[in-house]
Amino acid sequence: MELAYYSDYAVRLVNSEEPVRGKDSLTSVEAVRGLFGDNRSAARRATEADVTRFRSVRSRLRAVFEAADGGDETLAVDLLNSLLLEFPVSPQISGHDTRDEDGRPLWHMHLADHPSNATAGYAAIAAMGLAFHLTEYGVDRLGLCEAAPCRNAYLDTSTNRSRRYCSDRCATRANVAAYRARKRLEADRSHSTGLAADSAQRSTASGER
Repeated sequence: MELAYYSDYAVRLVNSEEPVRGKDSLTSVEAVRGLFGDNRSAARRATEADVTRFRSVRSRLRAVFEAADGGDETLAVDLLNSLLLEFPVSPQISGHDTRDEDGRPLWHMHLADHPSNATAGYAAIAAMGLAFHLTEYGVDRLGLCEAAPCRNAYLDTSTNRSRRYCSDRCATRANVAAYRARKRLEADRSHSTGLAADSAQRSTASGER
């Protein structure tokens, strides 16, 4: 499993809530387990107590994205470092489930967590994955969707650092909204120009009399 994969854990957890819309899908132990994806053995450790703990970690991870999105690199790093200290992992070389043509293991780095509960395990993996992404690509690669009122977190992996939205859906919605806004502005300007022309004509006609 590549280390970049782990950064998705952070995005997945942060986006389980849409604060502006007042939506929160993290309301049950089943929802907590769903965040682990294919890692079923880790998901089975989750209990009802993890719902509250996951929400706490979620708010701290969102704060990292908010700081990065706001251009405060130092704060983003400080917030992430606090999570790394609280939820440590043990990097290990692993070769399970993947083999080359000769049957030899395809070695890769794996983050082994030794948690006291499901939240600690998830937080450790999410924080470390995010840290690898941040140091590899830069703090400005952590963003929050610009398509109001979304504000979902995303990781920018574009070659020119151009990503601004969490999904194609939000990008399309934002583009449509911008297009409509331009059309309204053009219509307002045209209307204002027309009124000004009518006023000028009336003034000229009045002066001629």
